[in-house]
Amino acid sequence: MKRRSFLKHAGLGLAAGTSVITAPAGATELPELKWRMASSFPKSLDTIHGGGEQFAKRVEQLTQGKFQIRVFAPGEIVPGLQVMDAVQNGTVECGHSAGYYYVGKNKAFAFDTAIPFGLTARQQNSWFYYGGGLDLLRDFYKNYNVINFPCGNTGTQMGGWFRNEIKSLADFKGVKMRIPGIGGEIMAKLGAVPQSLPGGDIYPALEKGTIDAAEWVGPYDDEKLGIYKVAKHYYYPGWWEGSATLSLYIGLKEWDKLPEFYRQCITVAAAEANLHMQAEYDAKNPAALGRLLQSGAVLHQYPKDLMEAALKAANEIYDDEAAKNPAFKKIYDAWKRFRNDEYQWFRIAEATYANFVYNNVK
Repeated sequence: MKRRSFLKHAGLGLAAGTSVITAPAGATELPELKWRMASSFPKSLDTIHGGGEQFAKRVEQLTQGKFQIRVFAPGEIVPGLQVMDAVQNGTVECGHSAGYYYVGKNKAFAFDTAIPFGLTARQQNSWFYYGGGLDLLRDFYKNYNVINFPCGNTGTQMGGWFRNEIKSLADFKGVKMRIPGIGGEIMAKLGAVPQSLPGGDIYPALEKGTIDAAEWVGPYDDEKLGIYKVAKHYYYPGWWEGSATLSLYIGLKEWDKLPEFYRQCITVAAAEANLHMQAEYDAKNPAALGRLLQSGAVLHQYPKDLMEAALKAANEIYDDEAAKNPAFKKIYDAWKRFRNDEYQWFRIAEATYANFVYNNVK
């Protein structure tokens, strides 16, 4: 396995949650820059939208105010699902989005966020920073004139909200569900009708009956969207997102113009946002889940036959795509080897520990 220096990708001091960069000699001559960042996430979602805000704030702090980035919510410059396109064509200098929003261009984008039955947040970061994943993805993103940085992670997500209870695979037939990317393609193979909607459109679509179900993130963000008011059945796990990386996108032309010191500041600030978003979700989700249950939400585990059918469909999709898409195959083959090694290790140590303590410690 190719190992790369964590310092190169993430910045010194990440383990402590903060980083200090010493300005180089001649720092007073560094340019003053004002960039615009388009976000795919509404401001009401303070944790996920806040990842972009935190990144921008840290860049400003690290450059002593010389490099300022203003974050714009979906629709203020471009729609939420067109952020990467806006970075690619130079409408904005950078964006905060999710790779799997763009699988219509190439399914390989999904590896930048999550693919169904994929990696947990820890495993995903391990793949990015030490397993060669970031190098593979950056080679891919060059084709779109973009450089990507992990800039947040939600952790394992919930499985979505449904108007009606799903008791078996058969109940999925005809269900109109908001779910993007490859997860949506799998849902289609299971008989559902996937829809791709930005976060801000989920509640009104459920309220109007345009859709029957929707997945978003997890308890904290789902509570903010108010989905439980119009669809009370809350399912787990979100098998299509064992974790979900949010990405910082920067146009290569803009990146190439930056002084090296500013590049290092961006690298560090993105890595900090990646760490902090996951920690914040882990701290806030338990209480939010409790509030949702008190408000009438009903928890359900996905039926076993549905999970098994979804896994089978996922593997079929990956094999078919790898056979016809060289970009997907290049990343998938390396990712799969890494995943299999990770699963073996986590099965021995992490899973056995977690299964015991979660069921026995009181």
